[in-house]
Amino acid sequence: MPVSFLDLKRQHEEVGGEVRAAFGRVLAGGTYILGREVEAFEREWARFCGAAAAAGVANGTDALALALVASGAVRPGRRDEVITAPLTAGYTALAIRNAGGIPSFADVNPETYTLDPRGLERALTRRTRAVVPVHLYGRMADMEAVCDFAERRGLFVVEDAAQAHGARLGGRRAGAWGHAAAFSFYPTKNLGAYGDGGAVTSNDSRLIERVKDLRQGGHPSALGGRVAGRNSRLDELQAAALRVKLRRLDAWNRRRRQLAGTYRRLLSRGGGRLVLPSTGAGAGSHVFHLYVVRHPERERLRAHLAARGIETLIHYPAPLHLQTLFRRRGQHSLPAAEHLTHEILSLPLYPQLLDEELRAVADGILAFENA
Repeated sequence: MPVSFLDLKRQHEEVGGEVRAAFGRVLAGGTYILGREVEAFEREWARFCGAAAAAGVANGTDALALALVASGAVRPGRRDEVITAPLTAGYTALAIRNAGGIPSFADVNPETYTLDPRGLERALTRRTRAVVPVHLYGRMADMEAVCDFAERRGLFVVEDAAQAHGARLGGRRAGAWGHAAAFSFYPTKNLGAYGDGGAVTSNDSRLIERVKDLRQGGHPSALGGRVAGRNSRLDELQAAALRVKLRRLDAWNRRRRQLAGTYRRLLSRGGGRLVLPSTGAGAGSHVFHLYVVRHPERERLRAHLAARGIETLIHYPAPLHLQTLFRRRGQHSLPAAEHLTHEILSLPLYPQLLDEELRAVADGILAFENA
């Protein structure tokens, strides 16, 4: 059975009627930028995350860059360094660069794939100002340890929560741990728009007000101040669609966890070379933005599945510290991330994936494993 990695048309079939009604409301109202829909979504998203406030911006990359600047973590022109994980999308480090900072890297935990707090001390320099832990594949980083390290060292913490909408750790959701957090609403995310979109959350309402200034040129009256911000606004249509989808996010995340549980049950029958994802502690701790397995013969397994019409992807094929844009002189090796990038493989998983499609994926993997 052919299985696509992701089919967003199915999600639209589920919510399309409500989204069209929401779009109609916006179009009839005549306000398309920074109006009532954005304001309502900001309140609803902050409440969902358990944060004091939120600010909608144009995309997740801007969300992280603006959070770093608004928090004071990065001061343009000062060569401030920000520690982050090397196993993530390049946009994490790009946002640090866009904010005026310099990304530096600490290795990841080989079990959770998130930033390993034990490596933070080695990455620390006199220029370090902040830590950006990445909640990867739907699992939150070890925020208790990261925040403890940052507090002892006087560092800012800005969560990259682009892959963790609704994830919890110790009863607190992603977006409510650091000085600020950045979310992406790219269409493939657990909460995705019909285009680009992003948001910053924080328990510091003044920080959110600074983000709102920065997204509008740097000043409430656009270019009337001395701070150079950017043009980065969440539009009314996207906010209206996100409000519709937000009402379903918890249910969609439960479905993701159900599918992940089925994968685990079926794939545990394999020959032992396949490494399944660590689920984390407690209900809701992992929202499975992606279902990522490991295999020492990944390329052969991927070709085997492709021959059956099963689409897979690799998130991510190269660690950031080895990429030309982010490579630095004197960068030490990060063996866990470097090893993982040769083995990780993302399998189809999204709320509208059919049970029989998932079984087809599992059958294909077991056929490879047990051959």
